Amino acid sequence: MAPAGRFRATNVNLGEWARTGDRGQLKRGMGHYVAKGYAGSSTATRRMASTAQTANSLFTALGGGAANSFAAPGAPLDPALTASMSADEIMDAVVEAVRPVDGTQDSEANRAAIMDALSDVLTEFPDADLRNLLPEQREVAIERFVAADIFRRVDLDIGAKVLAKAPTAAAGMGRMREMRDFVREHVSEAFRKVRAAGQTFVASRVTQIVQMAIRETFTVFESYVE
Repeated sequence: MAPAGRFRATNVNLGEWARTGDRGQLKRGMGHYVAKGYAGSSTATRRMASTAQTANSLFTALGGGAANSFAAPGAPLDPALTASMSADEIMDAVVEAVRPVDGTQDSEANRAAIMDALSDVLTEFPDADLRNLLPEQREVAIERFVAADIFRRVDLDIGAKVLAKAPTAAAGMGRMREMRDFVREHVSEAFRKVRAAGQTFVASRVTQIVQMAIRETFTVFESYVE
């Protein structure tokens, strides 16, 4: 059972941020989210285990060649099946292949985050082929997926409280977009640090790299209340 009131400090700080826009309150709120809501960055990282596992599957699904088990004959992304699909249909097919519905909140968050990530890739690389992304494009997809999934987990846990404290509905939605961008900035920085440490995106390392980036992100969040 989760401890009673584990998000109390998070809600107090993020509620004040929602009301005033004070970015310091946003930082403190996210710090308490990790430190008290999940008892620290190590526990928070373990809580996101499905994110790392799904990222590994997504990395595979977005690459071409024999290594892509999702594109084998008769598989969900078999080129014979996807050749006539629109970009939207391919996105749906990737989501279904990588993260089938299982009735859990984690799977729903993962599925929505995959769709967010693929939309971002097509916005940034309009000519990208989602059935066979270039290495740089696949890395962007994984990074954006992780950021979207973390944000969606935060939203599930405390998003309603933020919206309730904002002065207007429009302001509340603006705050949530700001929080999404805040998470994305930190995740991007975490991936830069992982790359700078010599980690290379190859299929055998994706799960570990994503775990490292998530841990780095949560460690930085936690540092805001140390």
